[in-house]
Amino acid sequence: MEKIQKLVEERVGYLIVLTLLVISVAALVEIVPLMFQKSTTEPVAGVKPYNALQLAGRDIYIREGCYTCHSQMIRPFRAETERYGHYSVAGESVYDHPFQWGSKRTGPDLARVGGRYSDEWHRVHLTNPRDVVPESNMPAFPWLAKSLVDADAVPAKMTALRKVGVPYSDKEIAEAKSLVEGKSELDAVIAYLQGLGLALKNVR
Repeated sequence: MEKIQKLVEERVGYLIVLTLLVISVAALVEIVPLMFQKSTTEPVAGVKPYNALQLAGRDIYIREGCYTCHSQMIRPFRAETERYGHYSVAGESVYDHPFQWGSKRTGPDLARVGGRYSDEWHRVHLTNPRDVVPESNMPAFPWLAKSLVDADAVPAKMTALRKVGVPYSDKEIAEAKSLVEGKSELDAVIAYLQGLGLALKNVR
């Protein structure tokens, strides 16, 4: 056994091949089965694709790096479900490409923020967070109110998402540009936030 270990440690090529083999077996056993389970690939009842304005808001949310401080993944621990609501399930994220689960929380989880606050609260909070939460360390985003959504880009995004399984109709794609024209980026982000987590909002 020592000879084999020494051989692997001394020859980098063997080490790389064996490492890739172990990772491949792990992926085959752990990840691949999930792709064939209905509970992980079918949407939860009530989950709908983002409308044109919400989709634009989601892209702005990603562009501004909001996911680096806010998760969208409520873990199945009592402390989290008491604070945020029902724990997150895979069927809520089937239309998210890429998903926004996040990996850390500097700010609160946003998985169930939809409908929790008014549009005006979000407007003030995004413009200057300290106006509503004095101790907040969140940066302000005042430029969002002055910037308009790129209406020309939205239909193309919806078409691309349809290719990966998001069920947008031809009508929704055709109407997308007119629905977001003249809307500010702030309007779009608020629409996105107000749509988060509504499918399981009242489930405990």
